[in-house]
Amino acid sequence: MSDTDKNEDQATEAAGEKLSIEERLGRLEQILARLETDEVPLDEALDLFEEGVGHVRDAERVLAETELRVEELLAGGGVQDMDIEDA
Repeated sequence: MSDTDKNEDQATEAAGEKLSIEERLGRLEQILARLETDEVPLDEALDLFEEGVGHVRDAERVLAETELRVEELLAGGGVQDMDIEDA
């Protein structure tokens, strides 16, 4: 990953823009591809790993909330809007 790409990603996250699950999965694929190369310095590899873990955790949270909402719909219960930003 170039310094420009890294800075753009950090700027996006710092600006409070939330990535969709599809964008997160795409970013995880980029991270994995970079980590699979033999030319990644240790510091960069650790930064990429840390970023990837964050994306995985956020994606898991979104999926869990989505699963709960689907279960509520299938059970015929009332559905409440959930603010996924606060979870």
